[in-house]
Amino acid sequence: MLENNLKTVRTDLRSLLRDAQDLFREATSTTGMKAEDLRARGLGLLDNAMVKAQDLQSVALDTSKEVVDTADSFVKDNPWRAVAISAGIGVLLGMMMSGRR
Repeated sequence: MLENNLKTVRTDLRSLLRDAQDLFREATSTTGMKAEDLRARGLGLLDNAMVKAQDLQSVALDTSKEVVDTADSFVKDNPWRAVAISAGIGVLLGMMMSGRR
């Protein structure tokens, strides 16, 4: 579900930015009221893109908080298991790094 939300927001942002770019290109070649209308629509699209970006940031922040809370709960409930897992990961990383030299 989270991945779908992130993909949707990313797709919406790309679409909004593409539309804004097209509007600004068109606005630079026109003058008068039409140019003002195009600029206003472009600014509206950019504002909408900012809102979408803030939504994406909020989702990412909420997700990271959930991951931290889950990890914290696991460590508190299983301290020795967490130490063993950390030590195992450390040993594996050490072996991998020493093999690269």
